[in-house]
Amino acid sequence: MERVVDIETDGLFLAVHRGFLTVSSAGEEKGRIPLDDIGALIVHAHGTSWSNSVMVRLSERAVPIVICGSNHAPVACIWPLHGHHAQGARMRAQIGVSKPLTKQIWRQIVAAKIRMQGHVLSGNGGQAGAFDLLARKVRSGDPDNIEAQAARRYWKALFGPGFSRDRSAEGANALLNYGYTVLRAVVSRAICAAGLHPTIGVFHANRTNAFALSDDLMEPYRPLVDQLVLDLVAAGEQGVSAEAKHRLAAMTAVDLDNGDGTISPLGVQVQRFVHSVAESFVTGRRNLVLPLRPAVRSGLLPSDP
Repeated sequence: MERVVDIETDGLFLAVHRGFLTVSSAGEEKGRIPLDDIGALIVHAHGTSWSNSVMVRLSERAVPIVICGSNHAPVACIWPLHGHHAQGARMRAQIGVSKPLTKQIWRQIVAAKIRMQGHVLSGNGGQAGAFDLLARKVRSGDPDNIEAQAARRYWKALFGPGFSRDRSAEGANALLNYGYTVLRAVVSRAICAAGLHPTIGVFHANRTNAFALSDDLMEPYRPLVDQLVLDLVAAGEQGVSAEAKHRLAAMTAVDLDNGDGTISPLGVQVQRFVHSVAESFVTGRRNLVLPLRPAVRSGLLPSDP
């Protein structure tokens, strides 16, 4: 299973030695990880330094390197130039995809996200029937902004009536920032491996957002992060501690139901989903492999009604 490596201790030096990423402090090696086991590298710490080989070797493996600010949200990402063997053809298809197809893709993404929100609420004893109804109301391109309607109900129902999603706030909001950063890195890795470009989204189109497609395709998985954060808050976590980071970075191992009697870890399911998006761009036909609810054995939800 690919690992999300988080550098949180100040003043560390990163290098590559014989196929390993090495982590050192004051000239003493503190640990090493096989390069082939790394799915993403996230750097939070001040004073981190690295050799050029770290960038080269990870980029050769299509591993994104994400650099975060003090609020645990990403501020920069090193993006590999080479990905899938058909990268050129897929990027041309991505650029030339028709508007009706992108609207249909976005409809399915939004509906999948709302259904996943309903699963999370139901697993925590909440009422999820309205979310299934909202998901069925989503039209091509979501012109009625059903996604926002669902969000207004969802946050209060999950975290309590006093909660407000604020990216600059501490506590649960900071934990959500970090969890979404991990998820964004996982999705970005899959996008690179599929031969697509993260800047060209199907819905997000902000000129300053270099990861519009990543932000589009991570939407159905966001509620899984929300559940992990809810569990951390319930366990007494007030900030982005080392233990909280460890728990959130392990989200790639959460099992998801594929809908065909099989299950896949989130990291694998993301790859399948992104590949299906790439194929839809190339063929001009929508055929997405969207995530379903967490599998019973995943242990993610408190209960599985």
